Amino acid sequence: MYNPISSEFFDQLTVAVQRKIPSTIEYYQNEELEKRKETQQTKALVTTMQLIDGFEFLVLDTQEKIRLSLVVRFNGKRHRVN
Repeated sequence: MYNPISSEFFDQLTVAVQRKIPSTIEYYQNEELEKRKETQQTKALVTTMQLIDGFEFLVLDTQEKIRLSLVVRFNGKRHRVN
């Protein structure tokens, strides 16, 4: 299910990209793990944000891509209630 992100979260991401802030991201890797409430955590620089097949993604310096709607916490701040 698509969960839109808040403008506050978008602003926080934009600052992290522009200032090259190392970030800690807690997220669901996919929708199946979201259903089971199994999160993962990674630490990396967010290099950009991309639209892929109609979904917004964070692109990390590790080349990993994380769908924005599956991010639970970004740098300690909760962005999803689930």
